Amino acid sequence: MSQQAGRYQRSASGMVGAMIVLLAIIAVFVVFRAVNRTEPESAVRTVDYQPVVAAAREQVDFPLLAPPELPAGWRATVAEFTVTPPSWHLRVLTEEQRYLGLEQSRSSVRDMVATYVDRDAVRGEAVDVGGESWRTWTDSGGDTALVKTDREVTTLLVTTGDVDLLMRYLGLLQEQPAALQ
Repeated sequence: MSQQAGRYQRSASGMVGAMIVLLAIIAVFVVFRAVNRTEPESAVRTVDYQPVVAAAREQVDFPLLAPPELPAGWRATVAEFTVTPPSWHLRVLTEEQRYLGLEQSRSSVRDMVATYVDRDAVRGEAVDVGGESWRTWTDSGGDTALVKTDREVTTLLVTTGDVDLLMRYLGLLQEQPAALQ
């Protein structure tokens, strides 16, 4: 074997050895990160909706619906009141990460459904809840809504779940009397 071929063979075996050491270091790093990894906190923040309900009650002439409290594991993520035109929005995530939306305003049913469900939502059967008739709406993406109009105020509940989840949520809601009535 020539002297040059011997140097080449030592150099190649040195590179293979260095590559093995590098791969071992990478493997140790990957295992270390996997063992010490913590799940990142949810990017969705939780809000306290009760102060928004209290402020909204002082500015509207219709009763707002809101739960006095949410079930364990559920959290409010958005609570907004708009003065003109008056509208109340409460968005909630369930323990199973199912979205629930509560919308109230003096908008028409068609406008509310187009905004919060889908422009092409399909009107379904009426559902009787505690003696009140609510209309169901669904869209092709899996959203389901319950809608009713009372005293020119449209209330819409929407979810990525099913009607049973909406019925459960509706059972939690209580009228928060308006101060301006």
